[in-house]
Amino acid sequence: MIMSFARNFLVVLGIVSGVSSASAAEPARGPWPVERAKAWGDRHPWLVGCNFAPSSAINQLEMWQAETFDLPTIDRELGWAQALGFNSVRVFLHNLPYERDSGAFLERITAFLDVAEAHKIGVVFVLFDSVWDPFPRAGKQPAPIPGLHNSGWVQAPGAVILKNLDRHVELKDYVQGVIGRFRDDRRVHAWDMINEPDNTNGNSYGRFEPKDKDKLALRLLESSYAWAREIGPDQPITSGVWKGDWSNPNKLPPMERFQLEQSDIITFHNYGPLDDIRGKVEQLRRYNRPILCTEYMARGAGSRFEPILAYLKEQKVGAYNWGFVSGKSQTIYPWDSWNKRYTAEPKVWFHDIFRIDGTPFDPQETRYIREVTGAK
Repeated sequence: MIMSFARNFLVVLGIVSGVSSASAAEPARGPWPVERAKAWGDRHPWLVGCNFAPSSAINQLEMWQAETFDLPTIDRELGWAQALGFNSVRVFLHNLPYERDSGAFLERITAFLDVAEAHKIGVVFVLFDSVWDPFPRAGKQPAPIPGLHNSGWVQAPGAVILKNLDRHVELKDYVQGVIGRFRDDRRVHAWDMINEPDNTNGNSYGRFEPKDKDKLALRLLESSYAWAREIGPDQPITSGVWKGDWSNPNKLPPMERFQLEQSDIITFHNYGPLDDIRGKVEQLRRYNRPILCTEYMARGAGSRFEPILAYLKEQKVGAYNWGFVSGKSQTIYPWDSWNKRYTAEPKVWFHDIFRIDGTPFDPQETRYIREVTGAK
């Protein structure tokens, strides 16, 4: 009772996380102090895993909607992740299941975390995504288009809301409802607020994207950070830089400047060979914060587990490859499948590690992963 009274008193003063005296138009607080970020890094010295969706889901909606939430497949496939030595997965959420039934959606997230914990795996949750189909629809999702990389993946919240600044506030309850439920759950490693916010999907849905998507996405990113900081989660918030040159902080575009200066920890994507990813890591060291590479590994683009995974471990940079089990996402096919027809499985998979029965695409590759992670 006394502690409750004390907390309420501090809340009134705006000291306890979850309340801000700042106006709604500006962030409640800035990023964590460097010391707090480093302390988080000390507790998580090397996070390694993959971007995970079960093979039975074509997108985030099919993964999380009640009718298609497939916990047995999730359990089985996270078991394979554990056997590889993975200790973390990056997982995409979506605002539509929350809007349909927030309580039930949060319970499904809890069930997911329970299964992940049973496999000794934590989670980086992604709340929004700017990549692929800009028109998400709740309900039954389409069947995969044969041979097409991510033929059914959808954006969150999608173009209709993104291009209307007055509607961004509709997403506040989703952000704060999810983060608020799990704000002190040790199984959640971090909150990735928007995936590739200004990606205009030039080789797929580009003609449907708002012309000023970069500016609109930055506004949503700023708002989502402010909403998250009003909750004050124990976990860091971030959004990964994914393109351009980050070597000169004075020449950063507004999006990259915000991502790098306002995130509690630094995250980035890189699908290039070792020399390229090494250069990016060196560019990001100046921020003196833990670094996670939340997307890498595209065999056809020269980004492979060997030698990149060992380099990231050596540098204590978190490593999350794209894809895990070949399934409805069809990311064994390359990005250019949107412009070039593929009628058979590619000889070299673009992403993913396992076939649907748990057989590895390349047994030598999985042996290497286990050697680097120290899996028994």
